[in-house]
Amino acid sequence: MASAAAAGAPPGPAAPKSRKSVTGTRKAVAVLFLLPALVLLGALVVYPIGYSVVRSFYNASGDGFAGFDNYKALFTDDGIRTALKNNIIWVVFAPAVSTALGLIFAVLTERVRWGTAFKLVVFMPMAISMLAAGIIFRLVYDQDPNKGVANAVWVGVHDTFAQSSAFPKAHPGRNSPLKPDGGGFITTSTVHTGRAVTLPLVGVAPDQMPDSAKKAVAAEPEPGKITGTTWQDFTRGKGVGRLGAPDPSELGYAGMRIEAVDTAGQVVASAKAASDGTFTLPAKADGTRLRLPASNFKEPYNGVDWLGPALVTPAIIGSYVWMWAGFAMVLIAAGLAGVPRELLEAARVDGAGEWQVFRRITVPLLAPVLAVVTVTLMINVLKVFDLVYIIAPGSSQDDANVLALELYRKGFSEGRPGIASAIAVFLLLLVIPVMLFNIRRLRREVRR
Repeated sequence: MASAAAAGAPPGPAAPKSRKSVTGTRKAVAVLFLLPALVLLGALVVYPIGYSVVRSFYNASGDGFAGFDNYKALFTDDGIRTALKNNIIWVVFAPAVSTALGLIFAVLTERVRWGTAFKLVVFMPMAISMLAAGIIFRLVYDQDPNKGVANAVWVGVHDTFAQSSAFPKAHPGRNSPLKPDGGGFITTSTVHTGRAVTLPLVGVAPDQMPDSAKKAVAAEPEPGKITGTTWQDFTRGKGVGRLGAPDPSELGYAGMRIEAVDTAGQVVASAKAASDGTFTLPAKADGTRLRLPASNFKEPYNGVDWLGPALVTPAIIGSYVWMWAGFAMVLIAAGLAGVPRELLEAARVDGAGEWQVFRRITVPLLAPVLAVVTVTLMINVLKVFDLVYIIAPGSSQDDANVLALELYRKGFSEGRPGIASAIAVFLLLLVIPVMLFNIRRLRREVRR
């Protein structure tokens, strides 16, 4: 029965012809599409890496096998060791500071009215190339306060609390009654009441005198007091002016401090010169000598040597943070937008303060984003040499040296391509663990 039914059953539809998969039938097409990218990848990445690895085992001329000598130089050459030390500082501090500032900016901009404008301003340095940023900060860190913004601000703050002298170049001229005394000047003889004293100085141009300075006036003697004048006695020669006496074209040293010192060197009395250079001392200064202390002549404060041996690396890291804090802020702000607001509100309802909400909820939820930003910046700082090369001039460049800059120097300036290739391979080995960590983390995120 079953066989008969089966025999009488109408035939079913014909089975479709087997079709090969797209990947099976069009491998040649796929290869043709991928070929340009593979050629570029091989020419720009694979070949240079392979050549660098091979070249790192040869000497400078490339015709002799050097073994591991080039790699030994990484830990014996003073320049490379300095670069390695600075790279460690860069990897530890630059990504950490940039990420921390990015986190703070991202959180705070959510609470201000002009948050978008602030983000735009902070992110704007990302549009500037490393070359342009280096030129900008080379000017910012200039030692001259009249050029360098950093020192202009620093000197302004310093002079607010400790005013610099207006007469750093002043000194006695010929036939002067003054002689040097520990950075200042003192009269060669004692002074007495009822007499006028002259304390002429030279060395300060009229256009460098304080605005408060007025035409010098010869002091009149006063009974029971010591009077005098201190002024810029710059007119000399017959018909030009009188040496040792104030002339109409000469200005008084306004604000000059005068001290009366006894034979033991103790200050008995002191006074400050008026705008016309005149001063008056009491009767107890009789029989003393007048001293112009060193504080009148100290050099003006010239700020901080930002590009000196002690601060050059932190200063350049500061310029890097200026550029990349905006990058960190934007990525963290994007992650912060995905944080469930109900969790934050629930924590606040339960009595948590803003600091507790930030530390125990916001930061843990942003941990994946913070890891991405930190790892990206760690890889980035290993290749930073533009800023060091441009900002740090001369010997300061040696103090701020990094591996990428040392690679350039060895390969192109010193003609030692073997060591340069060894540095390149070493940098690649430093980057690989960070890349593997990032890939594994991304895969875990995808599985979630």
